[in-house]
Amino acid sequence: MRSALAGIGAALAMAALLTGCSDGGDGEAAQEPEGLTAAEACGGFAKESSTAAALKAVLDSERFEDDRSKPDKALDALRGDSRAPRADSYQPQAVRYCGLDPAEGGPKDLRIELVAVGKGPYLNSELAKSVTSYATGLQAFSSAGLGKLYFTCRLKAPAHDIVVETTIWGPAGHPDTDLEQRTRLITLANAAARQVSAELGCADTGLAEGVPATKRS
Repeated sequence: MRSALAGIGAALAMAALLTGCSDGGDGEAAQEPEGLTAAEACGGFAKESSTAAALKAVLDSERFEDDRSKPDKALDALRGDSRAPRADSYQPQAVRYCGLDPAEGGPKDLRIELVAVGKGPYLNSELAKSVTSYATGLQAFSSAGLGKLYFTCRLKAPAHDIVVETTIWGPAGHPDTDLEQRTRLITLANAAARQVSAELGCADTGLAEGVPATKRS
């Protein structure tokens, strides 16, 4: 009887040992990666595959940390601008809609800001020589470090239509000849603009789906 009990005890001890090893060899469960996924960052504006790929390439990371994003404040500011009387002297302040850093790595950062602006032109002939233009919204263009996208937000009365300027700053250090980086930045700006237009209930924005096409001059 005593030998039978000893055999059962040894079997239980061996089972516990094997169970502990199955967690990864050190008895600890695998840790979840830190940071946000592309689908979670800034309200999920980059959840589509093409936008997620652009975000990962721009920040060279699979996970991200929020950097002082204020989406509610940015949207409230635009709503206020749509209800405020039009005045040439009014100068609204841009608000950071989305700020992201890589969860791990160097001092790279991405910022997207929103502000209501007046009617264009937004791109002069001199600047047009140094940027790539894209077919989305009213006008969109980008260098390898900075992109701008403008779209009209048509709202129901008593609010009035506004033009929203979406500005995106990418990480420093990319050569300005990097045309792929230009497209990545405008893809992210366009995705953010689409999310903002949906939140505000804008109509007839003219914003492209996915990756905006380059615009021939």
